[in-house]
Amino acid sequence: MQLKIDETFAEKVIPADDSVRLLDKIVEGMDLRALLRAYNSHGRPPATPPRTMLKVVLYAIMEPTYSSRKIRRACQRDINYIWLLDGVPAPSHFEIARFRSQRLFGCAYEIFSQLVEALHEMGEIKYEHLFVDGTKIEANANKYSFVWKKSTNKYETRLDAKIEKLLPALCAKHGVMAQSLNELLALLEAKVTFPFVHGRGRRKSELQRDIEQLRAMVERKQKYVRYDETFRGRNSFSKTDPDATFMHMKEDHMRNAQLKPGFNVQFGVEGEYITGVLVSPERSDQLKLIPLLEQMQSHGVNYTDVTADAGYESEENYSWFEEAEKDCYIKPQNYERSKTKKYKSNMALRENMSYDAERDEYTCQAGRKLRAKYESERKSKSGFVSTITHYECDDCSGCPHKKNCTRSKGNRKLQVSKRFIQQRATSLERITSKMGILLRMNRSIQSEGAFGVIKQDYGFRQFLLRGNKKVLTEILLVAMAYNINKLHAKIQQNRTGTQLFAKLPA
Repeated sequence: MQLKIDETFAEKVIPADDSVRLLDKIVEGMDLRALLRAYNSHGRPPATPPRTMLKVVLYAIMEPTYSSRKIRRACQRDINYIWLLDGVPAPSHFEIARFRSQRLFGCAYEIFSQLVEALHEMGEIKYEHLFVDGTKIEANANKYSFVWKKSTNKYETRLDAKIEKLLPALCAKHGVMAQSLNELLALLEAKVTFPFVHGRGRRKSELQRDIEQLRAMVERKQKYVRYDETFRGRNSFSKTDPDATFMHMKEDHMRNAQLKPGFNVQFGVEGEYITGVLVSPERSDQLKLIPLLEQMQSHGVNYTDVTADAGYESEENYSWFEEAEKDCYIKPQNYERSKTKKYKSNMALRENMSYDAERDEYTCQAGRKLRAKYESERKSKSGFVSTITHYECDDCSGCPHKKNCTRSKGNRKLQVSKRFIQQRATSLERITSKMGILLRMNRSIQSEGAFGVIKQDYGFRQFLLRGNKKVLTEILLVAMAYNINKLHAKIQQNRTGTQLFAKLPA
């Protein structure tokens, strides 16, 4: 039986301003009915109460400790864990692991939202300025368990060609009529009147060899069909965690490391606190901004403006903010390059050509006109449709600058989304304002800082669980532990209530 620490003794060894007491106070104020429903009401009650288990797991991450066996050992020896258990026996390591992977499976985001709301009630979060960033975190999957879409399509095409030749040949050989591989296999299996032989020194009949060949081809075809269903728009996945996609980890870019299975983790940060979390197998940050904001809105978290880096710029994202009537501070992808002398002197760029809005035509630096020819539609990976205007120069023949302007044998052509150009110009004006400069500075400190603390200080560089939903549960626990540690640090530093670093200049 676990001993209960006397509160008088606990006051002497556990300071009143310790982070473990802050954690206990926050979790005690939560509504955990959703977590209680995760336990089987018809079975015996859990050995460790769910509220107590949540405290233990969160405090372990605050330390940080992730191994269930190490948490179990700490519950037996560490006075802070013993105080949290409050007389309850230390949970076993598989009870801790089951709590993370199964009990919290459907209610983790609800508990996380309660913590965000509690911070809002304290005045730490005001739902004003959101800073968004993403990172790649390695999955708990084998490095060499990859399945590539291009290779799968290539092998499946070869198999289909082989089946197309083999099917009529086997039908003629055995005197049957079949339209598909499975149909032919069933007809040949119906002809079997003797047991198949196996092993060395046993001679197989032609019927047995043909049936075994067909079975192998059917199995391969079914495998490729399963792979196609698993890709779901991706180019790769891992056999040991089909939800994981092979991607470059951010810390490995400088070392030219191999692709690793991982997940794209998106954070929304305000006042140094994580207020939104999204986990996706999609490698691009650009496609995950809208899902992150919509998920936050579905949990009652709505912001007046959002700041993100150049990786999130797209016409789709700009249009979403216009329709939602929200301000976005997204740095254009060409912002840094546009400051260089090489960029400004590049005559091939549309940005260095003059534009006549009335005539809807561009004039290159050689004085030749590029006129609008026709319009087309372009659909993005997410299904967003853009209207593209196609421009072409009247005549590039004899131009001395053609080799610096285009590699085409014909005339210089441009493909332009007028709406995107206008949106980019508006965004550029917004981010270069005094407020835009302040918010971009805070984004680099707050959102990138949150990932820096979690990956470097917490040592969280690889998930323990597998599957998109379980991985989301795991990162939500890390985000909650981060928020509690951040609140404790701001209390100690007397910085509570601060939202932004520095102030808007007069």
